[in-house]
Amino acid sequence: MLVKTYSSAVFGLEATTITIEVNVCNGVNFILVGLPDSAVKESQQRIKAAVKNIGLKFPGKEITVNMAPADIRKEGSTFDLPIAIGILAASEQVQFDQLDQYLMVGELSLDGHIQPMKGILPIALQAKKEGYKGIILPKENAEEAAIVGGISIYGVDTLHEVVHFLNRKIELLPTIYDIESEFERKLEEFSVDFRDVKGQQVIKRAFEIAASGGHNVILIGPPGAGKSMLAKRLPTILPPMSMEEALETTKIHSVAGKMGKKIGLVTERPFRKPHHTISDVALVGGGGYPQPGEISLAHNGVLFLDELPEYKRTVLEVMRQPLEDRNVTISRAKFTVDYPAGFMLIAAMNPCPCGYYNHPDKACVCGPGVVQKYLNRISGPLLDRIDLHVEVTPISYDELTYDKPTEGSKDIRDRVIKARLFQKKRFESDKGVYCNAQMSSKNIEQFCQLDDTSRHVLKLAMDRLGLSARAYDRILKVARTIADLEKCETILVQHISEAIQFRSLDRMGWAG
Repeated sequence: MLVKTYSSAVFGLEATTITIEVNVCNGVNFILVGLPDSAVKESQQRIKAAVKNIGLKFPGKEITVNMAPADIRKEGSTFDLPIAIGILAASEQVQFDQLDQYLMVGELSLDGHIQPMKGILPIALQAKKEGYKGIILPKENAEEAAIVGGISIYGVDTLHEVVHFLNRKIELLPTIYDIESEFERKLEEFSVDFRDVKGQQVIKRAFEIAASGGHNVILIGPPGAGKSMLAKRLPTILPPMSMEEALETTKIHSVAGKMGKKIGLVTERPFRKPHHTISDVALVGGGGYPQPGEISLAHNGVLFLDELPEYKRTVLEVMRQPLEDRNVTISRAKFTVDYPAGFMLIAAMNPCPCGYYNHPDKACVCGPGVVQKYLNRISGPLLDRIDLHVEVTPISYDELTYDKPTEGSKDIRDRVIKARLFQKKRFESDKGVYCNAQMSSKNIEQFCQLDDTSRHVLKLAMDRLGLSARAYDRILKVARTIADLEKCETILVQHISEAIQFRSLDRMGWAG
């Protein structure tokens, strides 16, 4: 007897429906075809034990399972549930009149329990698009799938439940997820605040500018000056995510298996902090079966690289293209996968190997030329792509013990949101441009006009610091953001001057 069930496989950020054809006939064999990997091939043992342990009979006949389309490689253990149901239906232990209405995914334990899996959100989106009545999946994944309205989501714990549901012996209640209320409720949830930071007004100002215009930042200063503490608080002043951004971010984290239990929608902007021993593939994504890397997991949020010179040169260089294009393309012989990578880069580093170059109290013990050699670990093209170069100085005892309340994240965030609205109105006719950091050369020419005084100040800075053409564009973008914070339509000389101050780490302007 031939029975068809339906499942799904994720490639990149998109899902493809897989038809599982199960045929049971005379003989004694188990044949699995359709380009399955080792995890799929091993499903026979899991399914056999699960079926017996819930009190049903695994047919002692020839079982042929075909996974179509046959030219797409099937990976993972998520096909256990639809294969098991197909075998039980083909052996007449499960009614098969509803099988074409439901898409099923889930890994089976030997006792029949269904284990959670990754990549549920794109599967649910594709199932809705193709008109399925519902999805049967692990209960831990039900809230994530229920984000997609217009399709019934049935979360189950065991294979036994699925069998009884298809045999109409029990009713399963679909999972309901109020996406609007959950989205609103979680928007203001933060565990850290800029109010915790003592002093460091220059750094707070730099982060306010960066958040307002979507600019990249590098912090350079001695150990213990507060670089990491400040960076962790940047997401608290970024504008709230839109529903579209939240869904896109959730989709990436779902595919990467980073959702965690009982998390339906990612509403807080991501903050990723990979260790400096990370590999090229782990950062940008890839592998034999491509997965999103850290730069994609930081999409719509912040990527924080602490101790920047300690990263391998090749790791840093592979970021250059994603920083410009805001996406990364991973090519293989038979297919190509695109992952979004629209992140803010926040980097931090010590000024030298000992960490105390330019320190007001402690002497640097590094030899001649060591400071410049240390900075040379970061290439010029990468530094050019970082808009704000900020020196972090250690705070004094008086600042540390100052009791007067400092400005919190909410107040800074309000100004950032107003500046972003200013930019949103400006770029209404430019598709794909949402903030000043994304401006093209044409946009810069149109929106960053300078008067004679500002042009003269910028020319002097270019000559003295030896700035590149890209650095010139970055200064104009930052100056445009500073003007937006002041609700000023034109860029004034003070805006240009402040933007130039944040290029202090350019090679000819720092460390001799």
